[in-house]
Amino acid sequence: MADSFNQREQGFEAKFKMDKEMDFKMNARRDKLLGLWVAEKLGLPESEYDAYAKEVVISDLDEPGPEDVIRKVMKDIADKGANVTEAEVRSKLEEMAAVAQQQIASENG
Repeated sequence: MADSFNQREQGFEAKFKMDKEMDFKMNARRDKLLGLWVAEKLGLPESEYDAYAKEVVISDLDEPGPEDVIRKVMKDIADKGANVTEAEVRSKLEEMAAVAQQQIASENG
């Protein structure tokens, strides 16, 4: 009986770990896609899009949830004087979350 319980517990732990890894991948992809969109809105040269998107991904490591990402891009938007509202950023973040989820699901087929 104890062996069966241990196997079940290990299964739950493995699923939890896999779910956390998928969440991390999805959030990183979402943030990258948002960063690419914001880079365009900031008027950055295309050659700088990937570097900026990487900065956005890294900014999400500060705290749980997307608020650190939103603060970063809103500061950058304000600094560059770009015409993008926080509501637009939040909406695009949700849109990119759905895109990221679809992309990762199709990759994991």
